[in-house]
Amino acid sequence: EVQLVESGGCLVQPGGSLRLSCAASGFTFSSEIMSWVRQAPGEGLEWLSGISGGGGRTAIVDSVKRRVTISSDNAKNTLYLQLSSLKPEDTGVYYCARGWRQISDWGQGTQVTAAS
Repeated sequence: EVQLVESGGCLVQPGGSLRLSCAASGFTFSSEIMSWVRQAPGEGLEWLSGISGGGGRTAIVDSVKRRVTISSDNAKNTLYLQLSSLKPEDTGVYYCARGWRQISDWGQGTQVTAAS
């Protein structure tokens, strides 16, 4: 059974930073493209970033490119998303996802709130 469990979401002041984690199990993590997708309140899903199975290739949407770093640890089967210089518009639920253009599995999401 595939499981994706996100953690690390919290209330952060604007300008702050945090790191989200996603613990993966039930599939060969090192062979899969993984993504982070977020959903702001009242909005649709927004793909933010993806990383290849070996971690050698990454992609980040232009709107957050200077503030986001995606990484993975294949030994721990864990995906990470480092967010910095947080803005109120970064508020939303952040999902870990298996895949890129086609998502085959989703985590339950972790809430990030950027507010003073």
